[in-house]
Amino acid sequence: MKPLKTIEKISSGKPVLITAFGDSLTYGWMVRKGYLDYLTEMLKDEYPGSSVQFLNRRIPGDTAKDGLRRIGEVTKKKADLVMVEFGLNDIYTGFTPDQFQDNLERIVKEIKASMDAEIALLTSVYINMPREYAAVLKFYERINIVGEKNSIAVVNVHSYWERSIKKGVDIHALVQGDGVHPTEEGYRLFAEAVMCLFK
Repeated sequence: MKPLKTIEKISSGKPVLITAFGDSLTYGWMVRKGYLDYLTEMLKDEYPGSSVQFLNRRIPGDTAKDGLRRIGEVTKKKADLVMVEFGLNDIYTGFTPDQFQDNLERIVKEIKASMDAEIALLTSVYINMPREYAAVLKFYERINIVGEKNSIAVVNVHSYWERSIKKGVDIHALVQGDGVHPTEEGYRLFAEAVMCLFK
């Protein structure tokens, strides 16, 4: 599933506003270029006549519940597409998969009720720690469930990373010392995954 109305506007050169809503991965933690910077470049390469503006509505450390509390930051600006990225902080601060799914569904519901925007849900990164990653995948599964239930696009960023790593990309080049936040190279790969939405 793809945001077809947004793609049509981008390809025709009409002004497009995309809101990125999330946590530190959307923020671009401790890097000069985050995934939105790379995505801007990739969209310009793919659609040279495009006019795309991004609003970065992100707070490091936010959970989906925090996002729900500040949903007005998103709905007051009528974007063509809202890309939603939460999950890792929910895991590390003690939310259950059910609680996370409920908050994510409420975010989607608020966006749909307040604006005529397409929505894309994003998973986060691959975690190179097997026990932790098994827990993370349970939350990523819920993102896909919410996407399917609401007939909206989902970008499985973690799967894109995992496939790239299996092809020989060095995981240590993709993440900072905490093993979670991407380096600039990791953010470039993150943007490649999201760019699949627009092709």
